[in-house]
Amino acid sequence: QVQLVESGGGSAQAGGSLKLSCVASGRISYLNVMGWYRQAPGKQRESVATITSGGSTNYGESVQGRFTISRDNAKNTVYLQMNSLKPEDSAVYYCSARLFIGRRDYWGQGTQVTVSS
Repeated sequence: QVQLVESGGGSAQAGGSLKLSCVASGRISYLNVMGWYRQAPGKQRESVATITSGGSTNYGESVQGRFTISRDNAKNTVYLQMNSLKPEDSAVYYCSARLFIGRRDYWGQGTQVTVSS
C-alpha cells in the first residue's frame, strides 16, 4: 500500500514556472515507476512524464523541453519542474506510482494548475 500526496499547484501566467512535489509513504521500498499525469475538463487523462527507480525518464510530446521530472529516493519524493507554462497546461495534475509487486497503480488526490494568458 502506497499513499501519494501532491503539492505545489497554483496559478501562473503564461511563460511562468511552477514546481510540483509528490511525497510517497507506505511500502516505499517497492516503488518502481513514478509519474505525473494531467486531466483537463472534458479531456482524457494524459501522461506528462514518468521516471523509473533508476532515473530513466519519458515525457509527453507536448511538454518535452519545458518540463523536467526528477526523484529523490531518499526522500521518497518525485518532482515536476514546469517552465515556459502555456494556458493549455492548465489541468489537475496527478502523481502516480507503480510498485515492483502487484499490478495496481496508486494515485494522489491531484493538484490544480491554472495558467493564464
